[in-house]
Amino acid sequence: MGANPRRQKHLNQSPPAISASNRPAVLTIAGFDPSSGAGVTADLKVFAAHRLYGLAAITALTVQSTQGVRRTQPVDTGFLAETLECLAADITITGVKIGMLATAQVVGVASAFLAGGGIPLERVVLDPVLRSSSGRTLLDAGGLDRLQGELLPFVGWVTPNLDELAELAGTDVSGRESIPAAAHLLASRYPGLNVVVTGGHLDPPDDFLLTADGVGQWFPGRKIETAATHGTGCTFSSALLCRLVLGSGPSEAVAGAKQYLRTAMEAAYPLGKGRGPLHPLYRLDEKGEI
Repeated sequence: MGANPRRQKHLNQSPPAISASNRPAVLTIAGFDPSSGAGVTADLKVFAAHRLYGLAAITALTVQSTQGVRRTQPVDTGFLAETLECLAADITITGVKIGMLATAQVVGVASAFLAGGGIPLERVVLDPVLRSSSGRTLLDAGGLDRLQGELLPFVGWVTPNLDELAELAGTDVSGRESIPAAAHLLASRYPGLNVVVTGGHLDPPDDFLLTADGVGQWFPGRKIETAATHGTGCTFSSALLCRLVLGSGPSEAVAGAKQYLRTAMEAAYPLGKGRGPLHPLYRLDEKGEI
């Protein structure tokens, strides 16, 4: 895939300065989970835990709980586009995390927003939500095509699990040994793209980072015995965005997000009858404040 001139424009932009008097506002474009284990409400918890102000644009409503997703209802695309325009006209958006998009039409709205929003690529993180952990499809076939052709050109980070990496790269990903080559294949199509492959299904659960300049690095993990696994992908990608917005480099940002995710899993308390949520605001328990 040749260099996209509009992507190059975003690559050349300098991120706005951050100071104590200028607390960044970050945006999540994702689905709504009424159990608050994943989606926009989980993302907003992560943003708050990192002392960032969270904005949200909902792409789809879902009927779900800790026991799985029953039904999804995409929002009206005109309503979503107006929401994004309204927010951008009022508030300086420092970074964007993108989660569930549901349909090709919603992907198109998100792509158009990023193409015209002027947000630097290195502060746009895509968690490519294709299916729920219970197996329900969360992005239609046309949506996957538009995600690859229209959205990824305006994304600086993508955080697929093994199955998502296989679909995005169009190649088999059968285990740890095949991950670096698949990550390189995906990154080669989008100049400036950083790929973080989350290894929750590996044993041990190591993550792999391929930076935009082609450097690969493994991040060792350890298995956590817990039923609190609902929303791990959302939490990691949101924490990654926070670290990037706060000034961390690629390796430091991934390591910090991974540690935050691990602690949120370990701090989780029982809730529901299925895969319970994490505890993104665990610092409230430690000090009584965020």
